[in-house]
Amino acid sequence: MSQHLDPKQLDALLAVAEHASFSKAAVALRLTLAAVSLRVSALEESLGQRLLVRGKRVSVTPSGSKLLAHVRHVRLMEADLLSVLLGHGDASAGRPMQTLSVAVNADSLATWFLSGVSPTLKRHRLLLDITIDDQDHTLEALKQGQVVGCVTTSAQSVAGCAAIPLGVMRYRCVSSPMQRSKWLTPAGNVSLHRMLASPAVVFNRKDGLQDMFLRRHFALTHAAYPRHFVPAVDAFEHAIVQGLGWGMVPELMLGTRAGAMGVVEVFDDKPVDVPLVWQHWVKESSAAKRLTQAVVGAAKQQLAANHLMS
Repeated sequence: MSQHLDPKQLDALLAVAEHASFSKAAVALRLTLAAVSLRVSALEESLGQRLLVRGKRVSVTPSGSKLLAHVRHVRLMEADLLSVLLGHGDASAGRPMQTLSVAVNADSLATWFLSGVSPTLKRHRLLLDITIDDQDHTLEALKQGQVVGCVTTSAQSVAGCAAIPLGVMRYRCVSSPMQRSKWLTPAGNVSLHRMLASPAVVFNRKDGLQDMFLRRHFALTHAAYPRHFVPAVDAFEHAIVQGLGWGMVPELMLGTRAGAMGVVEVFDDKPVDVPLVWQHWVKESSAAKRLTQAVVGAAKQQLAANHLMS
C-alpha cells in the first residue's frame, strides 16, 4: 500500500513551524487548536518520526526541517504551474502574489539588498519574508529549509544548493571626532591601547567584525575591551555618532547616513573586507530564480570585487 503526504496535515505542520505556536497556527488556519494538533500528530505517526519539539516555543526537528523544505519548494512550484495554467503573465494584476523567504545580514539589508531587488519584486508581484541574522549565521536557515536563499560568508555550498560569489562588503573602523581626539598621542597618532580602554559599539553577540579588525591589522586575538550591544542598524550608527564608542561600519553607509552625521575613520586605510555569497537551492521556482538574478545583479553594481585582503 503506497504512502502519501496529506496536504491538510502539511498545511498544519507548515503553519505551526512558521508561527512557532500551535495556537497561533490554529488562528491562521481558522481551525481549532485540537484540530491542528491532531493533524500534526497524525503526520508524525504516519512517518514514524517526530517533526516538532513541543514546548513554550515550538521548534522543528531535523526530520521536520527536511520535510518543510520539500513542502515550501513544492508550494512555489505549484504557484508557477497555476500561473501558467490560468494564463497569468509575470506582471499580470490577476497573478497571485508569491512569498519568498530569505535570510540576509542587517548591513546588506540596510545598504544594497532591498534597493537592488525592489524592481524585480514589484514587476513580478513577489513578497519577501526576511530573516535577519549575522552573515556568518544566515546559512543555518537555508540548511533547515526555512528560506530559498541567503546572503552568507560561506562559499562552501550546502547539499542541493549553489553558491554564487557576490563581492565584498568593506567595513571601516569609525568613531565620533571627539572620541577619536581622546585617543591621540602627543605625536598625533591614535593609541590602540587608549581606544581599547573605551567601549566598542557591537551590533550583537554574533558580530565578530571588531575582533576581525584587531586580528587582521594589529595581530591581536582575544582582545578584551568594553562593549555596547546595539542590535538595530540606525541605533547602532547613532550610538557611534553620540560618542558611545568605536565600531565597524560598512563603507557603503559612509557619506550617506553615518558619514553625513559626522563620524571619522579611526585608523587611516585599515578596512576589513568581508566576502559575501548568495546561496540558493539548485531546484527552485521561477520566482526564486528571478530573485537570485536580482540579488546577483544588485551585488555586482554595489559591492566591491577583486580586492580581498590577504
